[in-house]
Amino acid sequence: MHKLAAVFALLASPALATGLQIEVEGEGANGTITIDLFDDVAPKHVEQISALATEGQYDGVVFHRVIEGFMAQTGDVEFGDQSAENFNINNAGRGGSARADLPAEFSDVTFDRGVVGMARSQDPNSANSQFFIMFEPGPFLDGQYTVVGQVTDGMDVVDAIKRGEGQNGAVVGQPDVMKKVTVTE
Repeated sequence: MHKLAAVFALLASPALATGLQIEVEGEGANGTITIDLFDDVAPKHVEQISALATEGQYDGVVFHRVIEGFMAQTGDVEFGDQSAENFNINNAGRGGSARADLPAEFSDVTFDRGVVGMARSQDPNSANSQFFIMFEPGPFLDGQYTVVGQVTDGMDVVDAIKRGEGQNGAVVGQPDVMKKVTVTE
């Protein structure tokens, strides 16, 4: 009887996301990026970004910081939505979401090409909604940032994302955008 109750409890609980599909549009990239999310490595972070994606909060959010040979950053649902009336590219990257910041979930997964990590401030426990995708390996990030997933298809789209300028990689003009972000199971 207890086994049957446990099975029903598992069936009734919400399924964890297994991935994201990101439709990208812009001057640089146009296409779909598929990401396998690591529920077992960073469950709280995966839950948060999956919830934001399900709510449509990532739709229309720009890639605001893109550094050649390093990474492309996006996910600022507060200031990065290009369809918002008060959108200003200079503010993109300064915000998060209405959800609470998350405690770090560091792992032994290395930041290789295509790895997706959570962006944060100097405080390791400040990740919220922003994330980045690695163009090239960045082992200096290992154990410093939470890894949430890996691109499994569409690295050609990632590679085409419009690059920013200067040391901080700020995108000037019209940035590429996540037109639609969908959670996959």
